[in-house]
Amino acid sequence: MSDNNVILRFSDVDFEYENGKHLLEEVNFSLRTGSRVALMGQNGAGKSTIFKLITGEIEPTSGRVLKTDSGTTIGIAHQVMPKTVLVLTIREYFASAFFDIKYNLDKLINDVFDIVHLSLPLDKKVGEFSGGQQARLQLAYAIIQQPDVLLLDEPTNNLDQYGIDHLTGFLMMYEKTCLVISHDAEFLNAFCDGVLYLDAHTRKVEQYSGNYNDVMEDIKNRIERENLQNARMQTQIKEKREQAEVFAHKGGKLRGVAKRMREFAENAEENIVEVRREDKTIRDFTIPNQEFDPLFDGKIVQFSGISAVKNNEVVEREIDLIVRKTTHLLIVGPNGIGKSTLLQKIVDRADKSIVIADEAIVGYYKQDFSNLNYDQTAYNSLEEVMEDRDEHILRSTAAGFLLDGKLLASQIRSLSEGQKGLLSFCRLVLLKPGLLILDEPTNHINFRHLPIIAKALHEYAGALIIVSHIPYFVEQIRIDKTIDLDTMKVK
Repeated sequence: MSDNNVILRFSDVDFEYENGKHLLEEVNFSLRTGSRVALMGQNGAGKSTIFKLITGEIEPTSGRVLKTDSGTTIGIAHQVMPKTVLVLTIREYFASAFFDIKYNLDKLINDVFDIVHLSLPLDKKVGEFSGGQQARLQLAYAIIQQPDVLLLDEPTNNLDQYGIDHLTGFLMMYEKTCLVISHDAEFLNAFCDGVLYLDAHTRKVEQYSGNYNDVMEDIKNRIERENLQNARMQTQIKEKREQAEVFAHKGGKLRGVAKRMREFAENAEENIVEVRREDKTIRDFTIPNQEFDPLFDGKIVQFSGISAVKNNEVVEREIDLIVRKTTHLLIVGPNGIGKSTLLQKIVDRADKSIVIADEAIVGYYKQDFSNLNYDQTAYNSLEEVMEDRDEHILRSTAAGFLLDGKLLASQIRSLSEGQKGLLSFCRLVLLKPGLLILDEPTNHINFRHLPIIAKALHEYAGALIIVSHIPYFVEQIRIDKTIDLDTMKVK
């Protein structure tokens, strides 16, 4: 690869947090101008840390992050909208993208809104919009700067299928360099021409050329070859050790032969190929449902009306729907129509047209994790939802969600978004809810975990209300009723 085509390079980069957590070790890779590359690795491996190193938000412990041109610009769309931005109007938010005053700012915003298929009033605050709309706002914010390197951190989170298709089309036509963190395999395969794989165990980055499917096949084949090679080597090592043991007892010159055989075995062990350990997958799990009084009538939630946002106005409609203690309800509709708002109303028990049984224990998976106390340790967050506190059960359950002792002792704010998602599912298992409310539960979650999560939700015996923009995920879950906020009808 010619340096003339390289726009960004990591050279022997190490990174270690002040608390001693070592994330990166001698990381080397380069990005070509015009390339579209996926950055992959398990939750908590350090992918977002690499983005922070590229933007200059943090500095490497050792090594260098090099831009081939000092004028190279970086634009980033974060996983989650920063809280400091939520109080800004859209106009103020986009004005902060520039060092100088843009007198044609409104035109620039509307032009970039066309790219991300968005139409919003510019004087409303960012925090007033849905997660999907905020995701598109972040993408638009990054694009409006026309950066040389565009960084996208889980850009499909909260986007409906139309939004994902629109984003995919944009990236396929994007002429500058793009680096994307995503767990959406179908999305990545549509446009990327290379993969950077961050191995959480070696703390190094492996660089591959080709689309996502090709790279995954290459990795699979390489691991099979290395496992076969190691198996052969292990057989030879065992044979040489056994022969050395025999010759050593015969004495005389054969002791010298035995010594050479032991040396051969030792050298062979050192040369065994270190096979990359695949991402761990969470264990199968069950979410226990609440046991109700035998006299309970079984009505968990009763809807007499719903509301939706259309053309930036609230539209209301009467409905008659009862969610019983075994009903699974899906809520659908495009981004910004009010799906998350409806779920929040149910949780808050603040809408007269939606009545929840007083007895019902509600488990809530919130898409931005704002219902978690970030100052708590993960351990305390799990402990507080248990009716009967048992440390063994807590730690055993947490281990199934890849939450080890070190993570349990960490404050929630220090966890990756994916780890917060797994913590949230662990809380639901320990809570034993009678009503499970899930707002985009696939966000931030490694795709390897999704079939296991879908199976647990499918088998959940209590009442469930879910919003998800991932069709293949929803298809794996039993759904009894659907509220379509676009048509304002129950199916």
